[in-house]
Amino acid sequence: MTGTPERAPTLEPLKNPNNVAGWRFCVAPMMDWTDRHCRYFHRQLAPHARLYTEMVTTGALLHGDPQRFLAHDAAERPLALQVGGHEPADLAQCARIGADFGYDEINLNVGCPSDRVQSGRFGACLMREPALVADCVAAMRAAVKIPVTVKCRIGVDDQDEYEDLQRFAETLIGAGLEVLIVHARKAWLHGLSPKENREIPPLDYPRVYRLKREFPQLAIVINGGIVAIDAALDHLQHVDGVMLGRAAYHDPHILARLERAMYGTPLPGREVVLQRLEPYIAAELRRGEALHHIARHVLGLYLGEPGARAFRRYLSEHMRAAGADFRVLMDAVGALREHAPARAA
Repeated sequence: MTGTPERAPTLEPLKNPNNVAGWRFCVAPMMDWTDRHCRYFHRQLAPHARLYTEMVTTGALLHGDPQRFLAHDAAERPLALQVGGHEPADLAQCARIGADFGYDEINLNVGCPSDRVQSGRFGACLMREPALVADCVAAMRAAVKIPVTVKCRIGVDDQDEYEDLQRFAETLIGAGLEVLIVHARKAWLHGLSPKENREIPPLDYPRVYRLKREFPQLAIVINGGIVAIDAALDHLQHVDGVMLGRAAYHDPHILARLERAMYGTPLPGREVVLQRLEPYIAAELRRGEALHHIARHVLGLYLGEPGARAFRRYLSEHMRAAGADFRVLMDAVGALREHAPARAA
């Protein structure tokens, strides 16, 4: 393993009186990435992590096939469904559907800045309408017994003052919100792409810390730019939980390393993690699934390790072949070993 060795955690007990331990370690909802195959893979790396679906709109759930969007393996739990919408009644109905499908949490997206999301009047633009978000939260909380949470930014566009975030949180607390996930960047609704909105607006972690100090009754999970174990542990001295996003996808083994640092779970070898996928892959292939839909999420498993490029190349070139099955993953490990004979997987 490369990089600075992780230190042993020295975490203080949660100050929040509610049972929020389940939010200490989360993997962010990511469009086109955190599908059910990705989540099953991440679960093999981090038994304690709370996993999130990709965002699903109320229209997709109410007028489409819920099974298509909500099917999941029981092993993925604890698992949250992230929904996008702005109509309290529609969100309440979607929350009920999610609860019926066995989800452990319903999360409302108030952070995505894409044009498509804005045109539907949901995502980050809702930060301008805290009263409406509060109505949505109240409606969902009345509809289900599982937790209802919100994921937001620290502000949008000209919301440059802490007081904007403060008023937003205070309004949601009035609706009964107990858990708020905060991406510690502002979002620009115009002029920046979603990718640029994840990178250009500066991170402001102290603003999120201040929110926790002023609202100790609200469980705060911090998100944005967390790419190292020490950084995650440092955040936990100020807030109740950390949420990893793209670092968890590009370097999935970081989930196992953070799991070990936080909970003392033995660190699994990367090949062991792959072996854990064999029964799942076999079952999915029997159902008619294609290997590449599963294996694409594994490409970063050996990031930073000798031979990682050979592993990625072999997997990329062979996972779409007719009849491709679990053996392709093992052959990719073989390609890695050929390029790094002194460092077996």
